[in-house]
Amino acid sequence: MKFCSHCGNPNLQFSIPEGDNRPRYWCPDCETIHYQNPKIVVGAVPIWEGKVLLCKRAIEPRKGYWTLPAGYMENGETLQEGAARETWEEACATVAIGDLYTVFNLPHINQVYVFFLGDVEDGKYGVGEESSDAGLFSLDDIPWDELAFPTIGRTLRFYIDDLARNDFPVRTQDIQPLKRRPKDE
Repeated sequence: MKFCSHCGNPNLQFSIPEGDNRPRYWCPDCETIHYQNPKIVVGAVPIWEGKVLLCKRAIEPRKGYWTLPAGYMENGETLQEGAARETWEEACATVAIGDLYTVFNLPHINQVYVFFLGDVEDGKYGVGEESSDAGLFSLDDIPWDELAFPTIGRTLRFYIDDLARNDFPVRTQDIQPLKRRPKDE
């Protein structure tokens, strides 16, 4: 942050404000604290006749890789509304959002992913503005090596396992960054 969004002061402080417990940007003139909170990513596991609807990303990050339809939650919408909106925006599919399914905490990038089970209402889908392709995949044909994010692979693996048992519990996991080895090892 370069300026206080409340009063315009260019002399913001980054320290622990009085009465708080962690460093934050705050304005010494108007005493406004500028909270920065995690982004919530919402999405669906859209199913039609036993197949899962995936989208190929047309934008970075991970352009050209397959994903479940998901994206940042917008102000003024519920988690379920966001998941349905993202499915429409990325795959031009209307989905009936069902139960909460997976929640992933990614504290290293300040994100929380939330996926819901969903049924594609009429089997119709297409390619949205942020996608270069979309398709229904049988569970045996999921392009595992071409999935965009760990959250997608984990959610799909849970779905396959849960479908075999016909039991779909809510799962919550933390995802940590990959530890990279130094180049000279």
